[in-house]
Amino acid sequence: MNKVGFIGVGIMGKSMVRNLMKAGFELHIYARTKSKVEDVISEGAQFHESIKDCVQDCDAVITIVGFPQDVEEVYFDEGNILDSAKEGAYLIDMTTTSPQIAEKIYEEGTKRGFHVMDAPVTGGDTGAKAGTLSILVGGEKGDYEACMPLFEAMGTNINYQGKAGCGQHCKLANQIMIAGTLSGVCEALTYVKEQGLDPEVFMKSVATGAAGSKQLDTFGPKILKDDYAPGFFMKHFIKDMKLALIEANRKGLSLDVLSMVLANYEELEQEGYGDLGTQALMKFYDEEHRNTEE
Repeated sequence: MNKVGFIGVGIMGKSMVRNLMKAGFELHIYARTKSKVEDVISEGAQFHESIKDCVQDCDAVITIVGFPQDVEEVYFDEGNILDSAKEGAYLIDMTTTSPQIAEKIYEEGTKRGFHVMDAPVTGGDTGAKAGTLSILVGGEKGDYEACMPLFEAMGTNINYQGKAGCGQHCKLANQIMIAGTLSGVCEALTYVKEQGLDPEVFMKSVATGAAGSKQLDTFGPKILKDDYAPGFFMKHFIKDMKLALIEANRKGLSLDVLSMVLANYEELEQEGYGDLGTQALMKFYDEEHRNTEE
């Protein structure tokens, strides 16, 4: 396995492409706007004007695009991946998307002689840059094992979750946990400020105890600096939470915390904050926002 096609060279994808090249893989990329990927082209990635040209000679194809409809497009539209990849190629969708779409790609891809996996990731832009992503893999275990060199170039916590779709279910459970934890961080910081405590002293005091979390460590300092630059877009997190609720409803589950946090985020998105990072949930608790609500 040497030639790798990569579609979705965004905030996460660029760093993943770089790490794959560092590991010795030959990278072929496709992006709608070439000017946005000139940096990785200059570093050795080979750019193609179409998905067909990008994937047709590759041993493996990796996708990490924005929304479920984007996944459907790059795999199923005429002339795209399923029509163009060479027989026997490994097709790995690392987008967070619907488990049903993952199963659909697996079923159709398997019929056509491909090895198909869903392998969403966690760790954000920081983990992508460092090559320390957690990779959650669904599909055939033999395919997972065959692609381990690819996964190890991008991540350090790599686990087989089960059949097709299971990688996506694991990622959605991860997002459910983040929703509750990040909401708790924002509410705690709001309380601390209202009570006149020093937020930095507060975070230092609780970070190593039972209330400590990656969300607090990663986003607490950013929130205090009003740094809402996206490591992971709010609009993409909203998509993930909606997918999780759909899957929960299929099983008759009532996830009240997730529903509440999603509603808060959707309100912020309507106010124009969808392109900010997930830590911008703090804006829901800002005094200005509370006054508007009143």
